[in-house]
Amino acid sequence: MMEKEMKPIDLSKFRKEITKNIPGISVGFKDPETWIHTGNYALNYIISGNFFRGVPLGKVTMFAGQSGSGKSFLCSGNIVRNAQKMGIYVVLIDTEAALDREWLERLGVDTSEEKLLKINMSMIDDVAKLISDFMKNYKNQYEGVQKEERPKVLFVIDSLGMLTTPSDISQFESGDLKGDMGRKPKALAALVRNCVNVFAEHEIGLICTNHTYASQNIFEPDDVISGGQGPVYASSIVVAMRKLKLKEDEEGNKTTEIQGIRSQCKVMKSRFSKPFESIEIKIPWSKGIDPYSGLVDLFETKGILTKEGHRLTVKLSNGEELKYYRKDWEKNEEDCLMKVMKDWKNIV
Repeated sequence: MMEKEMKPIDLSKFRKEITKNIPGISVGFKDPETWIHTGNYALNYIISGNFFRGVPLGKVTMFAGQSGSGKSFLCSGNIVRNAQKMGIYVVLIDTEAALDREWLERLGVDTSEEKLLKINMSMIDDVAKLISDFMKNYKNQYEGVQKEERPKVLFVIDSLGMLTTPSDISQFESGDLKGDMGRKPKALAALVRNCVNVFAEHEIGLICTNHTYASQNIFEPDDVISGGQGPVYASSIVVAMRKLKLKEDEEGNKTTEIQGIRSQCKVMKSRFSKPFESIEIKIPWSKGIDPYSGLVDLFETKGILTKEGHRLTVKLSNGEELKYYRKDWEKNEEDCLMKVMKDWKNIV
C-alpha cells in the first residue's frame, strides 16, 4: 500500500499573526549584510572568518584590553573612519572625555556634523535612554521603507567600563564612596542585551571598548574584562587586547627605542569564526596600524606558508609559486600577501 503524500504545512497565516500580535517578535534570519573593515586583515579574519570583512552591523562588538593596548585607536579611529567611507553615520559616545577633535582628524575621521555626532556622557542610564529614543524615532521614521534604503548607523561607546550609575554620582557628591551594591554590572548587561535585540533587524551596530585587569586565577590566566560577565555574555563578538612594546623601525629592523605598540588580539567570542584564535598587530606611532601585520604568522600557523631554506613559500591554485624572505612577506612585496588572501579558499 502506497503512503499518501502529505500536504506541506502552510504557516503564512500563523507567521502574520505572531508578528502582528506579539511586540518585539520578528520572523526569519538576521545574518549581517554590512561589515566594516578594522584596518587590519588578520584581525578581520579572526573576527569574521573573512580577510575583507571585519565587524558587522546588526550586532554588538566589544574590544577589551589594558590601557594603551590600542582599543580607542582601533574603534574610535580606524573603524569609525572606515564606516564613514561606507556612508555609515557614526554616533560616538565618549565616556572618558578623551577623544579630541585633532586626534580623531589625524586618524582620518571626518568630525563634521554631517558624518559624526560626538556625545559626552558618563551615566549608563543616559546612554540607554539615548539609544532607546533613537531607535523609537528610527523605526517610526523608516517604517515601511525598504531595508536597503534606510540609513546605516554605527554607535561607538568609548569606553563601557567608565560608565557610572546614579549611585556612583550621589555617593561622590556626598563624599561616601561605598559602592553601588552591584548595580553597575547588571545595568551594563541590560544595556548590551537590549542593544543586541533592538539592532538585530536593522543596519545599526554598536562597538564598545572596555577595560581589563590581570587575572588572579592561575587556572584562567586570561585578563578579566571589567563590568562583570553579563556584558560579555550579551555581546555578539568579544576581542581581548594585550599591550606589548614595539621596538622595530619601518624597515623591520630591531631598535632600542620604543616605536609604538604591539597589540595581541584574541577573539574570546564570535559566531563567525573559530574562537580563541589570536594574532599580533603592530601599531607604530609614526603611521598607525599596519594593515598586513599578523598575516605572516597566521599563514604559518595555518600551514599555508612553509619554510624553504631562509625563505617562506606557498603555491597558489593557479600554479604560481611565491617565495620571499620573511621581511619581504611582511612588507607585502609584489602584493604577495594580497594574492594569498584572495586565493585563500583554494589553497587552505
